[in-house]
This record gives sequence, structure tokens and C-alpha cells, in this order.
Amino acid sequence: MKKIFGWLHLWLGIISGIVVLIVAGTGSLLVFEEELEHTFRSSFFYVEIPANTPRQPLDNLTDYVQRENPKYKIFQIVVEPEANRSIVYLLRKGKVKEIKNQLYVAVDPYTGRIISSLPGNKRFFSVVLQLHRYLCMGETGKVITGVSCSIFTILILTGLILWWPKRNNRKQRFRVKWNASFKRLNWDLHAVFGFYVHIVLFFIAVTGLVWSYKWVNNLLYLAFDGSTKQQKIVAPTSLAVENTGIAYLEKILAKTNERLPYEGKITIRFAETDSLAISAAKENRTRHDNVADFLYFQAGTAELVKERLYDNESRGTIARRWIYPIHTGSFYGVPTKIIALIASLVAFTLPISGFMIWMGRKKKKPAVMVKKKLPVNRTAEPRPAIQ
Repeated sequence: MKKIFGWLHLWLGIISGIVVLIVAGTGSLLVFEEELEHTFRSSFFYVEIPANTPRQPLDNLTDYVQRENPKYKIFQIVVEPEANRSIVYLLRKGKVKEIKNQLYVAVDPYTGRIISSLPGNKRFFSVVLQLHRYLCMGETGKVITGVSCSIFTILILTGLILWWPKRNNRKQRFRVKWNASFKRLNWDLHAVFGFYVHIVLFFIAVTGLVWSYKWVNNLLYLAFDGSTKQQKIVAPTSLAVENTGIAYLEKILAKTNERLPYEGKITIRFAETDSLAISAAKENRTRHDNVADFLYFQAGTAELVKERLYDNESRGTIARRWIYPIHTGSFYGVPTKIIALIASLVAFTLPISGFMIWMGRKKKKPAVMVKKKLPVNRTAEPRPAIQ
């Protein structure tokens, strides 16, 4: 059986190796996406707080951003709770799935000045995410990454079977022999490191399948809700009221903070048509990552139309919200992110070390069988012939 699993592990690894390399490498970058982006592009996300200068109304800032970018349509506004944070707009045009049709605009909320405008295809982490999910190949890439993710799940299980030690060989399978030959060291790095992160990688791979296959997503709802039928999350119907003279976006912010008094980022998202309500999602930082409550408001008046709170969601929907923090390792903050980062880096090395193991075996010369001649005792007496 080990020979069968070894053959399976080898050829599935060769088939999916390059894709696993790309997905694991980009995944390791995405673990600390927010921290890295805020460090290397701090001027985009942070502003100086001037003395005795209040924040400008969100409606004024939004109108200005729209006037300065007439070819785009504002899709969402991100407002952070900290006073020294810029307000970030996401604008879109044409085919919304293409990152080249996206534009990120950072605005100083005190001066109203546009700090910077960044096209989606020039934002580093937008490109990294496209590589991670689609290999920058659209739906074709999504199919390839989905198949490779499935194969990687099998590789984790077959790798564990191949790693499983015999009774007299347990110590070798738990530690790396650093002073060994290169071939032995490479095998240890592949097998031992792979073993120590296999549980983390298994959960990362399995949760990744939820985005790749609808049937996996349905299976999740079936397990927790008893049915694959899931509520479609769309904004409720609400006709926009124009020319009211009300700073309704500012009112949406105030009402959201009043209804949801905990600290957290607020994302205001505009509907595709004027017949649907505007949503305001507020992240609850007192709980795990990806927990948010949604409020829906009428455009023009900021009248509350509907609320969708996290605690009132179905068990299937709550389980679905857990998929992202488990996949990225963000559910308990920095400590679990570090674990996910280490696991992703090990996964990045596995196709390389595995390929080197395979190449080493290919170059190995086959053993030549030499027949050993028995010595002839010439002094011995000849045996008499059998009568």
C-alpha cells in the first residue's frame, strides 16, 4: 500500500507542483496583507490630525471624489474608527471583476484633499490576490487552482501515510538531521517540516475548496443548517430619494455607530441600482475576524430599512463566516497568523524539495547484481558415481 501511496504522492505532486508553489507563495504574502500594506504605503492610509479642525462631512468628500473621477462609479467607502486614518474609496467601471477597472482613492477627511489614486492593477495585493485565486487567468485559472487545491489535500493525506514511522525509526521522523548529506537533509526538510504543519495545511486547503466549488459550499450549509438552500444576501428594495438636501451619508455613519456602539471599521456599499438600499457593515473587533453586522438605509434620507445582525444568522451562515479567518489564520489575531505564515512558507518549499527528491532518485544508478562464484576445492576426492 505504501508503494501505491508513494506513486500517487509523486505524480500528483508533479502535476500540481507549480500551481501549489504559486498559491502557497502568494498565500504567505496575503496572511499579513493589511500590516504590510499599511507599513509600505502608510501615506495612503494615515493622515496628520490638524489642531481645531473637524472632519468634513462624508457627503462632501464623496461628491468631490465622484467629480474628480467621472468615468468611474463609487462602489464602497471604508471609514476607520481611528482619527488619523484616511477614508478609502473603491470606484469601478465596466466589467467589475477585472482589477484594471477598479480605482482606489484615499482622501484626507480633514482637508478634503485626495491623497492618492491607485488603479487596481497597480495595487500590489490586488495582483497577488488575483494570482492566488485565479492565476491571473479568470475562470480558467479558478478551475486550475481548484483542482490543484483538491490534489494538495490528497498530497497531505498520502504524505502523512508515507511519513508514518516504524517502531524502530520514530526519532528520525520527528527531527531534522542538520549535519547529514544534502540528499538526506532535503528529505528531512520535506518530510519532517511537512509533518509538523500538515494539520494547519489541511484546514487551509479544505477551506480553500469552499471558494473553488459550489458543492463544497453547499455541503457546509447542509452540515450546519440541514439544507443546501441558503439565504441569498442582497440589499432590500428601497427607492432612492433625490435632492433632499440631507447629508445622508454622514447620517448613515452616525446611525450605524449609535445602533452598533462597539468599535470597528464601517464599510458603506452602494447598490448596483437606485432601487436597492445602501448597506453599512460594521466589523466587531471584540470578536474573531470576519464578524460584521449589516444595516440597510434608504439613499437620500438615511432611513433605516433593515438590519441583519451576526447573532441572528443561521448556523450555516455563521460557519461560512468562519471559513475566511480559518483559511487566513486570522481568527485569533497575530499568533494564529504567524502559524498560518509558517505553514504557507513550508507549503511553498514542499514542491521544490519534493522535486529534488524525485530527481535524486532518477539519477541514482540501478544496482548491478553480481553472481558470487563458489570456490572450487580441487584437492577433494571425486565422489563415486551412483550405481
